[in-house]
Amino acid sequence: MIVEFKMPKMGESISEATLINWLKNAGDSVEAEETLLEVATDKVDSEVPSPVTGVITEIRFGKNDVVKVGEVLALIETEGKTPGKKITIGKTEHGIGRNAQGEKVVVNVEQPATKLEHANYQRPKSNPEAFLSPLVISIAKKENLSLEEVQRIPGSGADGRIQKSDVFNYLKNRKYPLKSIAATVTPSAVEGLKSTYPKPVINFTEGKDRIVEMDRMRKMIADHMVYSKQTSPHVTSYIEVDVTNLVEWRNKNKDVFAEKHNQKLTFTPIFVDAVAKAIVDFPMINVSVDGKNIIVHKDINIGMATALPNGNLIVPVVRNANEKALSELAATVNHLAESSRNNKLKPDEVQGSTFTISNVGTFGSLMGTPIINQPEVAILALGIIKKRPEVITTERGDEIAIRSMMYLSLSFDHRVVDGFLGGSFLRKVGDYLEQFDINTAI
Repeated sequence: MIVEFKMPKMGESISEATLINWLKNAGDSVEAEETLLEVATDKVDSEVPSPVTGVITEIRFGKNDVVKVGEVLALIETEGKTPGKKITIGKTEHGIGRNAQGEKVVVNVEQPATKLEHANYQRPKSNPEAFLSPLVISIAKKENLSLEEVQRIPGSGADGRIQKSDVFNYLKNRKYPLKSIAATVTPSAVEGLKSTYPKPVINFTEGKDRIVEMDRMRKMIADHMVYSKQTSPHVTSYIEVDVTNLVEWRNKNKDVFAEKHNQKLTFTPIFVDAVAKAIVDFPMINVSVDGKNIIVHKDINIGMATALPNGNLIVPVVRNANEKALSELAATVNHLAESSRNNKLKPDEVQGSTFTISNVGTFGSLMGTPIINQPEVAILALGIIKKRPEVITTERGDEIAIRSMMYLSLSFDHRVVDGFLGGSFLRKVGDYLEQFDINTAI
């Protein structure tokens, strides 16, 4: 019996994934639950096991192909025999496969769709308002596609949005590249233009300097950061907060908390709680920009910028943070942090954040100017907590005392967040931290 091995659903909001590596070839035997394929969704790599025991008779997609959820990736003969002497492999660089007995056989390689003939080619209409994601822009630059040419690619996403799969399909059929013509460039497409400033010369000393190629995640981070700076006019505001009461409460109760809830109590869940409460007070900070529309999110999903052991960055998400008690927040934060360190995050756990925090104090930084995590409109950086002498007002008047102080910095998108909203929200987060109730039950 032939079983279709399909691209599984990797998460609630994920419709496609990129194939990283096949661990088996056509003609190989595979056991049920044995890892057959490695795929990537956003920043998370996942292993996909075989649903059955059998022999792989056909592989339809190759490395780096983008495949939609539900599409057939391969066929598996569960009786252990291939139906014929030839094995068909779809998109592949090789012309040789192996049958069930391990013998090499000539492979019938499927050819991509017939390329468009010039005489019958109808150039699609350009859409200067087309939204171009950072990944689409990256692919376009790598393949030397002009801005106009990318804007003419029919999009299969929501509202005709151009997806990476649309670009890949276009490239397979592309025979006559469009010649660039004068066109009015809109703000939504300006990121696709190349700078006329000459690239600075990089001095490289052979035998002394070394070249390290960016891995896949670092390339995605780079594209995401550049896109964010080109999309959102960043403004950063700062405040200083006195967290002495908060620090004393945590130091006094962390052991009791760990014994009662079996969870380590760090500052992060307390920070998440303060941010979630402030978002409830100022919901227009919890939004996204879609063209001329502002999408106000009802759910408050807080992303935690987390450094991975390899130096890369990932943002796991605390969902519905405003609905969780401190013990629940601590459990969620600890789980996400541990999963990040061990590369065990699930695709759903890095999707759907509506606001992000970055604890730069973890690395000893006094403060930071973080880059907005698109498509959000603001990100909060929390600096290191340091003891220092401060002037405080008491019943006896002004006095100098040792206090635990920290800086908060909020970077926000000035297209939709003005100084009043950004400053008021930041001050409210500071108030929740400064006015932390030392009688809070654990």
